[in-house]
Amino acid sequence: MSCGNHHDTPCSDVLDRVYTYLDGELDESGCADIRQHLDECHPCLEEYGLEKVVKQLVAKHCGCDPVPDDLREKVLSRIEQVRAQLAE
Repeated sequence: MSCGNHHDTPCSDVLDRVYTYLDGELDESGCADIRQHLDECHPCLEEYGLEKVVKQLVAKHCGCDPVPDDLREKVLSRIEQVRAQLAE
């Protein structure tokens, strides 16, 4: 996804790191880059909003259940597959 405008941090980089950002796993510099991009890019902000809602729903409904170690990789892989299909 790209909005067509130039950004210091490309849309693809932001969307690749959105879950890491939501999980608070980025350093302050990385967080600042993501926040700046989201302030400038409406399509990425909408995507971020969707990702945030999904994460909140999962946390609300599955927060107490143990999660298999490879689940995150599987979910992220599937999201990437869907994104690629939508971009076609």
